[in-house]
Amino acid sequence: MNRSAEQRHHALDYIEFSVTDLEEAKRFYTKAFGWRFNDYGPMYAGIQGPDGGEVGGLNPNGGARGGSPFVLLFSTDLDRSVEAVTRAGGRIVKEPYAFPGGRRFHFADPSGNELGVFAES
Repeated sequence: MNRSAEQRHHALDYIEFSVTDLEEAKRFYTKAFGWRFNDYGPMYAGIQGPDGGEVGGLNPNGGARGGSPFVLLFSTDLDRSVEAVTRAGGRIVKEPYAFPGGRRFHFADPSGNELGVFAES
């Protein structure tokens, strides 16, 4: 987990995705968003943040969970993000739509986790 001088008590620190296939999940997120990973063997991969610190992980123990928090990623070009998700093998769950302050869409990764991507207007 990311341990830095800027961490704050009770602030979000790390997010973990349950996945059905670790290698497929890594392939998808690398192809769709350029994510990089810290490999911890066949049962876990840490998600590297822009500074190289770890911000999350992929855990193949159990598959996607229903009722989990909804994760939103930021994009500077929403249409390109839709294309990247589709090319990487993701499924668009909700086409781009307007919301106060911008636009966003929802997608499912190969394990069935639903995430969103938003862009400011």
